[in-house]
Amino acid sequence: MALVPCQVLRAAILLSYCSILCNYKAIDMPAHQTYGGSWKFLTFIDLVIQAVFFGICVLTDLSSLLTRGNDSQEQERQLKKLISLRDWMMAVLAFPVGVFVVTMFWSIYIYDRELVYPKLLDNFIPAWLNHGMHTTVLPFVLIEMRTTHHQYPSRSCGLAAVCTFAVGYILWVCWIHHVTGVWVYPLLEHLSPGVKVIFFAAVTVIINIFYLVGEVLNNYIWDTQK
Repeated sequence: MALVPCQVLRAAILLSYCSILCNYKAIDMPAHQTYGGSWKFLTFIDLVIQAVFFGICVLTDLSSLLTRGNDSQEQERQLKKLISLRDWMMAVLAFPVGVFVVTMFWSIYIYDRELVYPKLLDNFIPAWLNHGMHTTVLPFVLIEMRTTHHQYPSRSCGLAAVCTFAVGYILWVCWIHHVTGVWVYPLLEHLSPGVKVIFFAAVTVIINIFYLVGEVLNNYIWDTQK
């Protein structure tokens, strides 16, 4: 795919995430006023991750265009740093977290939406915004993977970073419950302490599996021998 269309595509995706975030933050929901605000929801954290990631992608594209034909070693060094940051975010955060949010949300939603997205939220969040937060993330990240080759870190480092993120968010959810006495997600209210431990362990395993899926898919798409 040509460079300019890729640039336009990434810029459009970035703008769409900015629009989704602005519309979401403008909603006057009671949950936004409680401890942790929007930051207690993985969906919101993922939206921020995706927006930052595509912002770095756009910045990388602009830097690449500006340094084209330029022999400045310093500019080349800075561009390589941006590319490394972009690739790391894609591998460790944008793909595994984005795919996890989409698959887990819709799996639980289909089973019993009250466990993850109570019908009451329909009064606050329009359908298009719900899909912007929980559906389009997947095609957007797949489009990025298809249009650009991303250099994955070593598997041990990548999995360690993904585990750190997963455990960090689980501890954050537990801390919110410790402070407020309320679980962020209604699903957790129905689980016994032992089952919660198993659930959190399973969630960590699943997001690591998605990291491996991203690595395999990236290598398959960009296998130079094919």
